[in-house]
Amino acid sequence: MLLALALAVPVAKVAYTVGGGDAVRDVFVGMEPANWPDVLLGMVITDPLLGSVLAVVISRLVFALFAARGAVPTGRGRLAHLRRIGVTVLNPLAVGVIDACLFGPWWGLGTGLAAYALRKGVVVEYRTGRRRPHHAHDTAHGSGPGDAHGTAHDPDYRPPPWLRRAAAAEQGAALLLTAVVLPSLFFVSALDGQAWTSIVACRVTDGTRTADARLIELSRKGDGVVGWNLDAEEISNGLGCTGTESRFVREPWWRS
Repeated sequence: MLLALALAVPVAKVAYTVGGGDAVRDVFVGMEPANWPDVLLGMVITDPLLGSVLAVVISRLVFALFAARGAVPTGRGRLAHLRRIGVTVLNPLAVGVIDACLFGPWWGLGTGLAAYALRKGVVVEYRTGRRRPHHAHDTAHGSGPGDAHGTAHDPDYRPPPWLRRAAAAEQGAALLLTAVVLPSLFFVSALDGQAWTSIVACRVTDGTRTADARLIELSRKGDGVVGWNLDAEEISNGLGCTGTESRFVREPWWRS
């Protein structure tokens, strides 16, 4: 689903922003293939809520994939405890720092805590045996390595009831974020009428006539900019460009 979003949403963003049809093709040609991911990246780093939810979803998804392959340490020793802390805390800390740098400390704190809560739920599920790594299932059927009973959890681990309930709700929360909240935020961002990158004011020469125009920056060429000319509705080369404060091109879809 994430791959489908990564393909469909940038095209929808460009189509709504520049008007669709030939304009979409011109924009993507003007960007050149190497710059096409910039549309998705621009959406993520300019929308705090979208960027934060995406960070939480990716953090949990990556951890769940590795946990299914036995990445959650079991046992009660100090080394196993430190490893559990590492796999549970380090990635949420990293995404929290990135989010804080992009959107501010409160966004970073919220993103880090949400990512940690979902990872903690995965750890509790595996330690209590509610979930088992793939190799544990294989072992239980006699087709993989491991102990004779195929156990991959801590038999003596007894988390408090509230933590068990929270861990049980983790999968539902992760599914809601991934299947409902994230796609909704992506399409809201795609249809909000804002450019995915900077809008610059440049001098544009058309034959013998030079005029000022606003361009959605697609790429840099030497001392100028290649961009979508919002006035002429075509690709233009701009010189002497300066940034503008607003990235709004049109009204959001829900207001039009």
